Parts: sequence; C-alpha cells; structure tokens
Amino acid sequence: MQSKNDNFYSNLEVHDIPISKLIGEKERFSRLPDDWYILVADIRNSTKAVQNGNHNHVNLVATGCVIAVLNLAEDYKLNIPFFFGGDGATFLIPPEIKEHALSVLDKHDRNTQKNFGFNLAIGSIRISEIYDLNIDLKIARAKINNALSIPVILGGGLKYAEDQIKENANPHTLTMDETPLNLNGMECKWDRIKPPKKEHEVLSLIISGCGKNDYARIYSRILQIIDDIYGSVDSRKPISVDKLRTKSGFQRIKDEMNAKFGRWSWLAFMQNWFMASFGSIYLNSSNSGKNYLKKLVELSDNLTLDGRINTVISGTQEQREKLLAYLDELEELNLIKYGYHVSEESIMSCYVKDIHKDQHIHFVDGGNGGYTKAANQLKKKFQDQLPA
Repeated sequence: MQSKNDNFYSNLEVHDIPISKLIGEKERFSRLPDDWYILVADIRNSTKAVQNGNHNHVNLVATGCVIAVLNLAEDYKLNIPFFFGGDGATFLIPPEIKEHALSVLDKHDRNTQKNFGFNLAIGSIRISEIYDLNIDLKIARAKINNALSIPVILGGGLKYAEDQIKENANPHTLTMDETPLNLNGMECKWDRIKPPKKEHEVLSLIISGCGKNDYARIYSRILQIIDDIYGSVDSRKPISVDKLRTKSGFQRIKDEMNAKFGRWSWLAFMQNWFMASFGSIYLNSSNSGKNYLKKLVELSDNLTLDGRINTVISGTQEQREKLLAYLDELEELNLIKYGYHVSEESIMSCYVKDIHKDQHIHFVDGGNGGYTKAANQLKKKFQDQLPA
C-alpha cells in the first residue's frame, strides 16, 4: 500500500535555472520524508579491482545496481532519485520498496561474487536517523536540458550513510524475499569513447566540502567557475554522436550476460552480438536511430550532486590546469578537498527501456576507472589530514 510520501520526488518542482545558481539558493531545497531510506550499494575493494585492470567489470556491476533498483521502482510506478558513482550507487527510496530493493541487490551481489570475484556492501539507513543526528540533508530537482533532469543534494547525509554502510562488515541482515532480480534494459555495447575534439582529454573530478563551511555557497562558486572555463553541462560532455562505436567482442558480451542473467545463454549471446555488430548501421541510417543517438548524448549523465560535486568533463589540458589551480586555492583555505583522474576516453553503460519514447539513461565514467581513482585520491587527502 502506497503512502502519501511515495511520490515525494515526482512532485518536486523541476528548477529551470543554472545549477550553479540553484545550489546556492537553499530555500529551493526540500527536506526529505522522515520515513524514506538512503539505500547504498558499493563495490568492496573497488580500488584494487581497478588497479588490477577490472575497471570495466566494476562499472558494469555498478550499472547493474542502478538498473536493478530502477526496474523495481518502475514496477511500483515510483520515480526515485539515484546517484551513480562508477563503483556503486546510492538511492533515496520510500519504505514500500526498501526490503524488496535490498533483496534484489543481494541477488545482484551473489551474481557478482560468482562471475566477477568481488562483492557489494549493501545497506540502508532511515532518513529520520540522519535528522536525529542533526546532519543536513535536503534535495531539489534541476533541469539539465529538455530531456534530462537530475536530483541535487545539499548536506552530508548521503556521505554519512555511505561511510556507515561501507565500514560495517554486516551492514544489514538482508531479507531474501521472492522479488526477482530484473536487469532488463541493461546495455554496455559501446566501446571506449574518445572526446569530441582531438585536442581534448577527459577529466573525472570529485569535490567535497570541508568542516562546517557553507557548502552551498562554495559549490555554487565552483560550478560557476567550471561553467566559465568549460562551458555549460551539455557543452562539456565527453560523449558525442560521431565518436560512438559499438563493441561486439566475445568477452564484452559474456561479461554483460553474466552481470545481467548470472549465466551463459546462447540465445542472448546471438541477439547481443547481432545488435552490437549491425546495430550501428540502423542507428546511423534510420531517422529513429539518429534521433536515439542525439537523445543518448542529451541523456548521458556526467554530473552528480550528492552532497559533493562528481563530474566527468571533456576539455583541454589548459582548461584543466586553470580549474585545478583554482581548486588548489580553495584547498589551501581548507574549504574543500578534491580528487581527479585524467584519461584519454570515457566509458558509458546504458539503461534502455524504450528508445522510441526517450526512456533511456546513460551512465558516464572516465576511462580506466576515472571516478574510482578520483575518489581514492580524495579519500587519501582526508586521511592525511587526520591527526597522527
């Protein structure tokens, strides 16, 4: 039975103003319902997995976490905010689907252990617990373009929940109900994607506020500086139609099947291979295919605001050096800490429900584990700051 709060996120106003302005206007943000939950699924030892060259597996499993929960929410006709992080995901969910969500993530975890050799930290924390600890947590919705809006978080509530769940060896006693794991719509057919321009690089960047500073004001200024240096969120995306190439290799298809179904299937293999091998002809020759590729770029998610700034940017080395010099100044003032990684390409995984109705989402990460490496650098900076 649905409660009056289940459609909380759907009913939020979508703000059509620059994100740099929105995040600085606290009055536009709403308190979350006390009975909602923060749900976290994070790949344990993802740094080691990336160091061992398994960044594609890490990204694949993280994508599966998002799709498993979004398909569940779709069954209940719910729109929920989520935050993709390259090596995991965080969700805000109503109580109606909490146990079901934990159950499908546990099933995904079992597949992950069996087929890829690493496992997930999974858990949930009630929103009321965050507020009882006087930790700030508010949300707004921002319009990126005509096809995409994203959730924007103020406060450290999600970070607190993530830390608690990651550090707890047994974060939750999972209830194994009969809710099936559904990863329909999961696609990882795209090859590594070169930046839109030859002279460009891909910057994966995570910025976190420090201490009790006014994060809203600081983040607002940082996002404005990024806009000034790189251009708008859309113009600095590392994804462009002319650089998209499908990848039909056996290992790629096998990995996707193992993540999606937990087993080998000749039928699924042949369907996947055919689409990867010949789908590009359809996509580049038909009107609906060309429209899909255009929408794919618009619906690619390269900015996540979960209480931090997480973004994947395409630009020049000169632009990066200018931005990092500014961030270094803020670090010297102990206003922020940041981590970054530079690569020559980005990678993209997809959730495709219906290409004809623009029901698809595309998750972007920097090449070679961009977000994971940036997060590891950021974590080290915070650790180095701790007293001996």
